[in-house]
Amino acid sequence: MAKKAASSHMTLLERVLGGVFFVLYFVALPFVTDPLFTELSRLLGRDLPDNVCNLIVYYLLFSLTLMIFWNYLEHTTRRFFSNFWKTMGAVCAGLVAFYGLNELSCRVFDLFLGNMTNLNDVAISAQMHDAPRSTMMIVLFLAPFVEDMLFRGYLFGNLRPVNCALAYTVSCLLFAFLHVWQFVVIRRDLSYLPLMLQYLAPGLAFAWTYEKSGTLWGSVLLHAMVNALAVWVIL
Repeated sequence: MAKKAASSHMTLLERVLGGVFFVLYFVALPFVTDPLFTELSRLLGRDLPDNVCNLIVYYLLFSLTLMIFWNYLEHTTRRFFSNFWKTMGAVCAGLVAFYGLNELSCRVFDLFLGNMTNLNDVAISAQMHDAPRSTMMIVLFLAPFVEDMLFRGYLFGNLRPVNCALAYTVSCLLFAFLHVWQFVVIRRDLSYLPLMLQYLAPGLAFAWTYEKSGTLWGSVLLHAMVNALAVWVIL
């Protein structure tokens, strides 16, 4: 049942447009936003604050996600309300699994790689100091919604019927790679690659919760909760 629920309600158009969206989000977005906002600032004759630029980007991503995956989102939302308690049970189990896996992985990685700084936590901490309200909107709602739609709803959901292990492996590895590869490319330093290991536990927990709940909102809720607790620790 979970296999079918996680993958069989996305139209061909959603798969095609979603694939283009995924590639642009993963590959192009990190490198085109700064030049675009630099040009926009020049045209407006004033510098745009970073928090405003971030909000614009994520609201655009949010809007595109709604437009591209409208049919899928309608179906997965109906499943959420019809299986509310099942979804909440999966979210709670996913939260326990996340912290168990995260604690275990951190101890193992610290043993072999030393204490690894989470570069995204550093960036979020700085953004929270400068613009707490807009950063909270992105971290707690916009980013979990967009990322889970692409990595769980689209990638995992379409690979799951082919092979379960493949779906978990590809979605978790790409989700982890997303959070570090910009640092690797921009700074031309492969030593940042091991930092992706920090994101394997959340990627696995989010994918498992998505599969067990049968609705995207299960993984979105878990993702938002994990981010909220991380922000609380940072503050």
